[in-house]
Amino acid sequence: MSALPESMTAIEIATFGPPEGLQPTQRPMPEAGHGEVLIKVAAAGVNRPDVMQRAGNYPPPPGASDIPGLEVAGEVVFAGPGVDGGVDGIAVGDQVCALVAGGGYAEYCVAPAALCLPVPGALNMAEAAALPETFFTVWTNVFQRGALRGGESILIHGGSSGIGTTAIQLAKAFGARIFATAGNQDKCRACEELGAEQAVNYRVENFAEVIKEATGGEGVDLILDMVGGDYFVPNIASLAVEGRLVQIATLHGPKVPDFSILPIMMKRLTVTGSTLRPRTVAQKAVIADELRDQVWPLLEQGSVRPVMDQSFALADAAGAHIRMEGSEHIGKIVLTV
Repeated sequence: MSALPESMTAIEIATFGPPEGLQPTQRPMPEAGHGEVLIKVAAAGVNRPDVMQRAGNYPPPPGASDIPGLEVAGEVVFAGPGVDGGVDGIAVGDQVCALVAGGGYAEYCVAPAALCLPVPGALNMAEAAALPETFFTVWTNVFQRGALRGGESILIHGGSSGIGTTAIQLAKAFGARIFATAGNQDKCRACEELGAEQAVNYRVENFAEVIKEATGGEGVDLILDMVGGDYFVPNIASLAVEGRLVQIATLHGPKVPDFSILPIMMKRLTVTGSTLRPRTVAQKAVIADELRDQVWPLLEQGSVRPVMDQSFALADAAGAHIRMEGSEHIGKIVLTV
């Protein structure tokens, strides 16, 4: 393999605020440390946390790159000390997708080897780059924390987002009854085509009333919510006895107006939530192992695959953020290098 360059093109947040603050720049090549690999990036996923970071509202965790980007796909070009290239290991030349704590919007990116997964044979690099952030998030929140089981019902808010389209497909693959919310009829149709029994246009319908009617007044077993704020009370109302609410974001704010805790007690509900980025590599590696065993075979078979919206060149990261903030996308937005 040819010698690696000393510098690379990356997208930095030159100024916090609008998307135009994302600017191409030259950065020194990142160096892979113990247990890490250097990836020549072919594509990088674009996610809501990137938008929040660009706006100045989501600083990277200590030690992480200030370059945005939480998931990449590409070729391993260097393996640091302690990286095992044996069975299920990672070696130079491997085609991988990886979850990272930052640094994805660049020509090269360092990733923990434990958080690298093979590119499924049925997918191209752009599709592979759309996997890590959403699949790690959905697996840990729907199946680990939410404990969704076959035969149970789930309501997925933001069903047409990257998280939502992934959650619908995985819930379907594991035998759940699925409801979703989305912002227009095209998005609702997309959710239903992926496997939702019913998708609610939240702009014209009250999702709590729809869920009550659809479930004969019983409610759903699990809700995956990234909205928060004024969704909390109708979420609680929409849960069945012993139901679980998993909160993964707060697009409508973190505070709940005029809330009584009595329904949580009366219905014996579980309210939980999580973040992914600040977790340790060891904690994320547990998720990676379960994905490799239980989800990657579905991707290899083609029975589950990422829903792709639009690809942008790396230099046009601002355009990708404009697309995301416009909320017209269905599925994943990626940058190609």
